[in-house]
Amino acid sequence: MSGALSCSATDLAVLLGPNATDAANYICGQLSTVNNKFTDVAFAVDNTYLLFSAYLVFSMQLGFAMLCAGSVRAKNTMNIMLTNVLDAAAGGLFYYLFGYAFAFGTPSNGFIGKHNFGLKDFPSDSGDYSNFLYQWAFAIAAAGITSGSIAERTQFVAYLIYSSFLTGFVYPVVSHWFWSVDGWASPLRTDGDLLFSTGAIDFAGSGVVHMVGGIAGLWGALIEGPRLGRFDNGGRAIALRGHSASLVVLGTFLLWFGWYGFNPGSFNKILVTYETGTVNGQWSAVGRTAVTTTLAGCTAALTTLFGKRLLSGHWNVSDVCNGLLGGFAAITGGCSVVEPWAAIICGFVAALVLIGCNKLAEKLKYDDPLEAAQLHGGCGAWGLIFTALFAREKYLNQIYGNKPGRPHGLFMGGGGKLLGAQLIQILVITGWVSATMGTLFFILKKMKLLRISAEDEMAGMDMTRHGGFAYMYYDDDESHKAIQLRKVEPRSPSPSGVPTASV
Repeated sequence: MSGALSCSATDLAVLLGPNATDAANYICGQLSTVNNKFTDVAFAVDNTYLLFSAYLVFSMQLGFAMLCAGSVRAKNTMNIMLTNVLDAAAGGLFYYLFGYAFAFGTPSNGFIGKHNFGLKDFPSDSGDYSNFLYQWAFAIAAAGITSGSIAERTQFVAYLIYSSFLTGFVYPVVSHWFWSVDGWASPLRTDGDLLFSTGAIDFAGSGVVHMVGGIAGLWGALIEGPRLGRFDNGGRAIALRGHSASLVVLGTFLLWFGWYGFNPGSFNKILVTYETGTVNGQWSAVGRTAVTTTLAGCTAALTTLFGKRLLSGHWNVSDVCNGLLGGFAAITGGCSVVEPWAAIICGFVAALVLIGCNKLAEKLKYDDPLEAAQLHGGCGAWGLIFTALFAREKYLNQIYGNKPGRPHGLFMGGGGKLLGAQLIQILVITGWVSATMGTLFFILKKMKLLRISAEDEMAGMDMTRHGGFAYMYYDDDESHKAIQLRKVEPRSPSPSGVPTASV
């Protein structure tokens, strides 16, 4: 803990007079005890802060589940809910066995970690159990993003395989590159020169989490192909709308709530002083990060609302929810190092990126039921570029260590080096995830383990794969019989003079 108490028995003895050595030793001993207590309290406060942040991030799994359930047709509700549960369960085991070690096992090389498999020799100076829990919640968030892209047509075994591989290997390697003290592109690197004298700045994971999940989903959806009925014979897009806007809104608000653990929680510690005796400490940076997160999401939601109104003529709540989440995905990378006013710019552009990516996907006949690749991949990439344009030198030095002349945002007078580092991050994440997850999905397709049959897809996976529907429903495209009441109108009088009625 900074500002630790210090005491010298020799100095005190001079002040207390002759024969005062024992008294000086006693006083110094008591001060040392108090200092140790303060240090213990600091560890406890920081550990508790990180644990509660982990709980918030984990609560986002419920948000993902509700968002996914509302965005698919009712006949696939149980399937998508179960995949969200298994993302967390399978991800927990594989991140424990391999993922955390590949990501943060130190000392290691710049490419991959090589210690702490199965949390061996844990806790240590490099990490505690709270850190593992927090990082696991991030890993399963990336897997949850991918599940949305391939919803409504994917075999259950494929979900298990890709989720385990993503959380146990693909994602941890990327997080090692940019977040470990040994990572080749990390701004926290302690051995060797930083990439472009700065390292890639991705504070809470616009690239590490959102781009990884989005690009993995992109390859899964491309290799599987669109859902049956998504495009007609002429190539015209047909909307296969989700069955519950209520669940979409509920999931969005749960994700919004969890994002306050995702972004502010990425400080890992809160009891860090920047300037002794002032309000300028990490606690203030945590608050600023929550504000930038909020402003980016709000701006993106409103921009999407009016943008889609101009394009389609409707006020669509699902589009607004996706726009909001796109703003959050974009600000995640630079949330701690930009000013609140810059977050508004981030959210505005993120909404335009999402709308543009959706238009491009439609033209290319790409089908993503939750727009996950467009939202997390596209907006995540914009978030990394945004950070390179608007990051403040003061905030970078507070968070990543004081470095005179540190490259910072291009529009803030910091030159183009940070932009170079961010572009490299975008390229290497795209290449790595494409090479690993693209290959995995291709192998699963060749082994006939990826896509379900056309008959099962038409009937719905709840009935064909999970034993029954989540609840009673009627799809929009299904005809069904129902009792209809019609107005009773008098006919012409009968020969007896008594009017008859038609029903």
